[in-house]
Amino acid sequence: MDVLLNEDEEMIRDTARHFFDAECDTDRIRAVEDGEERIDRELWQQLAELGWLGLALPAIQGGSEAPFAQLALLVEEAGRALAPVPLHPHSVASLALADAVERDEGGSLASSVLGDAAAGECLLTWAWSERLPGVGPDSVAMRAVPDGNGWRLNGCKRFVEAYDIADYCLVAVRTDAEGAPEDGMTLLLVEAGADGVSSVAQRALGGDYHSEVDFENVYVDGDALVGQVGSGWDLARPMLERAVVLNCAMIVGATRRAAERAFDYAKERVAFGHPIGSFQAIQHLCADMITWVDGAELLTREAAWHIEQGLDAALPVAAAKSFTNERCQMVLREANQIHGGYAQVKEFDQQLWYRRAAAWSMRLGTALEHRRTVAKALGFEEVR
Repeated sequence: MDVLLNEDEEMIRDTARHFFDAECDTDRIRAVEDGEERIDRELWQQLAELGWLGLALPAIQGGSEAPFAQLALLVEEAGRALAPVPLHPHSVASLALADAVERDEGGSLASSVLGDAAAGECLLTWAWSERLPGVGPDSVAMRAVPDGNGWRLNGCKRFVEAYDIADYCLVAVRTDAEGAPEDGMTLLLVEAGADGVSSVAQRALGGDYHSEVDFENVYVDGDALVGQVGSGWDLARPMLERAVVLNCAMIVGATRRAAERAFDYAKERVAFGHPIGSFQAIQHLCADMITWVDGAELLTREAAWHIEQGLDAALPVAAAKSFTNERCQMVLREANQIHGGYAQVKEFDQQLWYRRAAAWSMRLGTALEHRRTVAKALGFEEVR
């Protein structure tokens, strides 16, 4: 693969950066974090009008059929700007539905929802974990019991992004408890306001909200089925891989911006009669920071390329996430160190990037969990 961006990718990146620089300042970010709204509705509608909510969706569903790597660049720029919109969960759920529709396994509900999702008229999210926010099939235990033409759902999903503002949620359940964790899984598209569904939204470190969603005897009919009964892992695995890569892209975008802010501050902050950026210790920090964020960016692009090409992406995805989780956190800490006490002041903007990127790195698996995937791919049995 060529790690350098081609003309189309450069255009996507530059256009998105110009848009977010012009439209998404820290006042808008703080307005959502400190206010009652969970989303900047005006910004969300702007993304819809630009066609970015359906960037990688099929044309028949109102999308642009852009390669996945271009979507990753868009999400990276949204992460750089800390855009207060649920672009990540919406994109993850939309692409999973598009996969199912392409295989003629989407069901009538999925087909009808996709067009509205691309137009910004329907907001989607997805629910996976019930315990820790992992990415393995063993994170799903909630049962769905057959009932007539549909199923009855009972259980609880945790760490569900943007559920309180979503219209539909793609839910992973167990329709058969026997066999390996990959077996007996089914994906169902559940209306967020269905009878028997209740949720509690909790603010995360990044200022956004995750919900704990309870399903109490919730009935969904056969139209809600996405994929085949008991074979949901066939759709869930690529969905999770895309989710991890887009998560990495958000972290990389936010981390690079935090580093750039630190570099600018080091040029302006004077100590002992000189800008602190002239001190060798600060220069070493800055050199390490840009090396680490560049490495995370390249690994994320490699993983996105594997997904785009339809190649086995398990190893590059795990490598990207494990490296990004650790090294980007180091960059963010060093950026705070350069800012000194200012980085800890809520009224100073630097903490916005630190908190969000730190929160995003805690989602979709730890560095250790993804290193186990890398070790397994390299022939090692276990990493402790």
